[in-house]
Amino acid sequence: MGTYIGLLKYTGQGIANIKDSASRLDGARSAFASMGVELKDFYLTFGQYDALVVMEAPDDATAAAAVLATGAQGNVSTETLKAFTESEFRGVIASLP
Repeated sequence: MGTYIGLLKYTGQGIANIKDSASRLDGARSAFASMGVELKDFYLTFGQYDALVVMEAPDDATAAAAVLATGAQGNVSTETLKAFTESEFRGVIASLP
């Protein structure tokens, strides 16, 4: 399973309906699970982004589908980063010439 970090910004629609955001998060968690993606953590943040999620997916295409489905709802815009665990990082470094 790959790890992905999602950086979220509320859209006008999302902030106008902010009181529904907890139920939207629950819905996203369920939708992700049905796609084979686990939404591991959610954080409300200050600064450039409004929220951050940590998710695990079996591959990049599945992660992309989950993120696109979320964005298509119109409540958040997303930026997604593929993350490497410390163990994976050490493997990458060990493979360097």
